[in-house]
Amino acid sequence: MSRERGRILVVDDHPTSRLKVTLGLRRQGHTVAEAEHGVAALEALRAEPFDLVLLDILMPEMDGYEVLARMKSDPALHDVPVIVISAQDELESVVRGIELGAEDYLPKSFEPVLLGARINACLEKKRLRDEQRAFVRELEVERERSERLLLDILPRPIAERLKRGEAVIADHFASVSVLFADIVDFTALASQQPPVETVRLLNDVFSAFDELTERHGLEKIKTIGDAYMAAGGLQTPREDHVPAMAAMALAMRDAAAGFRRSDGAPLQLRIGIHAGPVVAGVIGIRKFIYDLWGDTVNIASRMESQGIAGEIQVTAAVRERLDGTFVVDERGDVDVKGVGPLRTFLLRGHRGA
Repeated sequence: MSRERGRILVVDDHPTSRLKVTLGLRRQGHTVAEAEHGVAALEALRAEPFDLVLLDILMPEMDGYEVLARMKSDPALHDVPVIVISAQDELESVVRGIELGAEDYLPKSFEPVLLGARINACLEKKRLRDEQRAFVRELEVERERSERLLLDILPRPIAERLKRGEAVIADHFASVSVLFADIVDFTALASQQPPVETVRLLNDVFSAFDELTERHGLEKIKTIGDAYMAAGGLQTPREDHVPAMAAMALAMRDAAAGFRRSDGAPLQLRIGIHAGPVVAGVIGIRKFIYDLWGDTVNIASRMESQGIAGEIQVTAAVRERLDGTFVVDERGDVDVKGVGPLRTFLLRGHRGA
């Protein structure tokens, strides 16, 4: 076994005994501090870290047993190993020290070689415990990092269900608002600047949208190229998810205007919103994604793709649930593939703003 060097606190009320032990330990290469009684020992332990305590039992005012008991009841000192050294060599005294948490016990008439061996064994065990705790802390940090990454991909309730081992997750929701938004003339914009600038711009814009989604209590679903998809009323049902989605759409339009194209013009969005039933679930076992399906999703996508630059196009189902708190103008019918003509509206802003 390699000989560990450590910081050792010698606690003994007899100066001669204390000095004898201290000199021997220093010759072995240890760093040693001394305490002449129990109170001083506890003060020293709370002031600086030690790897081991050599603790005399018979001391005035506060004996070694009380010092040991206080150490083991203090979370900051609980794991500091203690070797009890005492003139008392009765079995009862040994048992009491061990029961209170001492690592080892030696009578005062110990052999220096034996003390050295016991100290090295204690220090080695402490080193192994410290390494184990450090490893556990690292595992906990990695677990928390993985948890954060998972929650960046999936809603928390879905992540919890996956961790419980559910193989197929597919839920029906009777009323969900779905938003699609894309950047107007993005293809032309991307062709006018280096790819890294395009990606940087998308990252900045979508990061702003992520913050708005969280602020309004909604759920980001995914991004596809320059398109952003969000939903409201999913895992945590809420009656006001449609007004919340309308408010976020207006905030997204304002946020986009704060970004500039390469020609200096502000970015414009084309946004579409619809509300209705959806099926939501997780697809795939690698690089999986939480996604939505159904006519509600398809119609919301058409509201965006067949919308007007700089405008927010919504369906009658959305307008009916805005309660007059928003300014909404009728646009007219839009022919939606697979559905037919749909009456649509343009969300202009908050009423009274």
